[in-house]
Amino acid sequence: MVRNYKRTSSRAKVPIDVIKIAVKKVLVDNMSRRSVAQDYNIPFKTLSRYCKKRELLDNEEDHINHVSGVGYSKHKQVFSICEEEQLAAYIKKSSDIYYGLSPNEVRKLAYQYAYELKIKNIPESWLKNKIAGPDWFTSFKKRRTDLSIRIPEATSLARESSFNRINVQRFFDNLKIVLSRHSFGPGDIYNMDETGITTVHKPNKVVARKCFKQIGRITSAERGTLVTLAYSVSAAGNSVPPYFVFPRVNFRDYFLSNGPSGCAGGANVSGWMNETHFVEYLKHFVRFVKCSKEKPILLLLDNHESHLSIEGLNYCKENGIIMLSFPPHCSHKLQPLDRCVFGPLKKIRQYHV
Repeated sequence: MVRNYKRTSSRAKVPIDVIKIAVKKVLVDNMSRRSVAQDYNIPFKTLSRYCKKRELLDNEEDHINHVSGVGYSKHKQVFSICEEEQLAAYIKKSSDIYYGLSPNEVRKLAYQYAYELKIKNIPESWLKNKIAGPDWFTSFKKRRTDLSIRIPEATSLARESSFNRINVQRFFDNLKIVLSRHSFGPGDIYNMDETGITTVHKPNKVVARKCFKQIGRITSAERGTLVTLAYSVSAAGNSVPPYFVFPRVNFRDYFLSNGPSGCAGGANVSGWMNETHFVEYLKHFVRFVKCSKEKPILLLLDNHESHLSIEGLNYCKENGIIMLSFPPHCSHKLQPLDRCVFGPLKKIRQYHV
């Protein structure tokens, strides 16, 4: 026969007032801890812990008033809630302007911040090492759910300084002027950009045996060659077949075997787009878009030097292509193809390698 027994606590929770009286009996009246624990129905270990937390003070009344603060308490924070809020705001502002702080730099900043505020409870290890402890940083990161450790993307100083309100506003002012002069529809506005694609991509993560330092995965080669891809997409979603620039001296038709339908290509030693290949791309672009002076289109692109040749500008004028360039060093924020097409393309290729 199975009986169900209900678990009950052998002792109820002792009120703090009773604990105060018991501690007074032990520390002031010098009574035995065990006898006091039995008289007031308090666990012996609990009473001993409270007694050890406080020493006998000169004033009996002051001692009893301090007893209520003994026992387990929340760990004391170095900074107040308001001070931590200001520290987190500074960290986020530094990251927004491309000067993010590493965990060690945040710890050094925390020590300097506490020292300038003349906080009384600065840990001795902070004063000795001139840096906040790793345990503080771990607790700070847990409290601040709006902060996380991220791997930053390398951003040049030119990009950081050029992407500002004035340059961006100037571009949109020019765009507004162009749109007011011509009645462009979504199918008449194209965005063009180039990107470099390697024939060998970095392998994706794999599940492997533990305790091995080197894990390999078969690829066509350790280092691949760079091929430039030029692509255009309209605001309506239509696209022009890609144009490839191969790192070869002479171009051969078999380079485009099994390529996208309608694609074209060229070749030079570097594999990058130059003035000659940009003109060839414009001819490839006009062949599919069918633009003219009577039916112009708007082409948004960056101000790369290969786009600024006299031959290319004259060809655009003769065939109804109105070019508007993005501000220098701002394509990482304003170029739609960079943000919405080329990034996913490279990730998908990496997964299929």
